[in-house]
Amino acid sequence: MCEELEKVLNYTFKDRDILREALTHKSYAAERRRSRDNERLEFLGDSVLGLVVAGYLYRLLGAKEEGALSKIKSNLVSRHNLYFWAAEIELGKYMYMGQGEDSAGGRARESILSNAMEAVIGAVYLDGGFEAAARIILDWLATQKIEADSGDYKSILQEYMQKRGKNAPEYGVVSTLGPEHEKIFTVEVCLNGVRLATGKGKNKKSAEQAAAKAALHVYGAAR
Repeated sequence: MCEELEKVLNYTFKDRDILREALTHKSYAAERRRSRDNERLEFLGDSVLGLVVAGYLYRLLGAKEEGALSKIKSNLVSRHNLYFWAAEIELGKYMYMGQGEDSAGGRARESILSNAMEAVIGAVYLDGGFEAAARIILDWLATQKIEADSGDYKSILQEYMQKRGKNAPEYGVVSTLGPEHEKIFTVEVCLNGVRLATGKGKNKKSAEQAAAKAALHVYGAAR
């Protein structure tokens, strides 16, 4: 399994024990009464990732103010974005996970995968140094949209469904309450006729966004 993941990462570990630690969820360590899981490497990888992304944006966007750079960086290194990176390389299938967490769908959970992605970055840094970790991060950055989080949860939900071969979600107004100048819209979002979630807003558009955000929470894929 390590060799397969190394090919995906385009990096060969000198010490595969470090990679195994990065892939070890705390549930697995607890079941086997082991002291090492991937949380310390996650902490390290988060810092390495942040530094590489900050340097990349500083060089790429020379005219941007600090506030704009911070928003773009925050979007790039968000849990949600790291989750998509981990999902693209199918990181979940390589993880060592306790039986209970595994049966509960842990291999597809956003928090677990995004944390593991940071841990893998930390492992590459420890094994091969800063340049090796930076190369992996920069290769990934080259595929990313360099923009601040737009809060467009409808687009995020649609992308989430497309990546899993599902149909596009559909939205419909369930009810409108209140006087004309203070109406509250309730919208439902459905997949194949099955309701995923509902959302409320002062207009149809904001209610749809709220419903999409709620649906992302249902799938464990919210920011």
